[in-house]
Amino acid sequence: MVTLHIFDEAGYRQSQSLDDLPALIAAGTRVWIDASGVDDRLTTCFTDVLRLHPLAVEDILRDRPSPKVEDYGEYLYVVVHGIVRDKSDPESLQTVELDIVLTSSWVLTHHTSPSSTCEAVAQELSRNARPLERGPGFIAHAVLDHLVDYYLPVMDAFDEDVDEIESAVIDDPSREVLQRLFRLKRSLQRLRRIAVYQREVLKRLSRGEFEQIPEATLPFFRDVYDHFARVADLADGYRELLSGALDAYLSMVSNRMNEVMKALTLVSTVMLPLTFIAGVYGMNFEHMPELKWVHGYPFALALMSVVAVAMVWWFRRQRWL
Repeated sequence: MVTLHIFDEAGYRQSQSLDDLPALIAAGTRVWIDASGVDDRLTTCFTDVLRLHPLAVEDILRDRPSPKVEDYGEYLYVVVHGIVRDKSDPESLQTVELDIVLTSSWVLTHHTSPSSTCEAVAQELSRNARPLERGPGFIAHAVLDHLVDYYLPVMDAFDEDVDEIESAVIDDPSREVLQRLFRLKRSLQRLRRIAVYQREVLKRLSRGEFEQIPEATLPFFRDVYDHFARVADLADGYRELLSGALDAYLSMVSNRMNEVMKALTLVSTVMLPLTFIAGVYGMNFEHMPELKWVHGYPFALALMSVVAVAMVWWFRRQRWL
């Protein structure tokens, strides 16, 4: 599906027909082309009407694993990624590619599935077409600004998850907590991998490196870069917190194991002299005076009890118990 957002002498309007595009581009009309999905007609439009480089068309039609920006002279090609995450499942973090082609008179956005970012910008244009009137650079800024804004709720969800993990590590360091910690860490690693490249792309766009971005829009692009730099810093911070939580988990498990081993060692130590006494009186040699003693059995039990109580008293005195 393709939606043309047009601004000319008659004002702002929309069109769903690609047949209007060649005349609009020839007249230098300011147009935002928002395309979704892939089909032969759209591919023909990219190559024959918009005259995009075959490599750019290939990148648009195929998902790229990382963001990038490339200057083709007459137009600027930008690949950025949004993120979608189910709050209840950190492993569900998914990236959504958004391709942007920017010229002085038109801007193209392409996404393989419905984009909440482009929908939000389209709704704003229906209320106020000022960004399109000012030029395609402002549309590109609006798209990037909304895309970065959608990162913030996801980062808030990660913040809540990290707090829950830290509390669970102290209260109940179970195997389920460890599995959740690793799932969360994998999601943050995926987010960080995108953030590193995307931050660099936004930095290049914000410092006036490309002619296709008007000087008047640079402060707005710098604002988007600042917001995303904060997102990238939060991702790094959460990864460090999870690394600390993992160390705390391993420390808690190790301490718990040490307590168990300490208890078993103390029990074994108490039983050792008792086993020795039982072994001595269980040898049944003929010339052992205690074998025929009437009080021999109570004496052996009493001796074992005294030794056990004495050892426990000693352990408590040494604060081993």
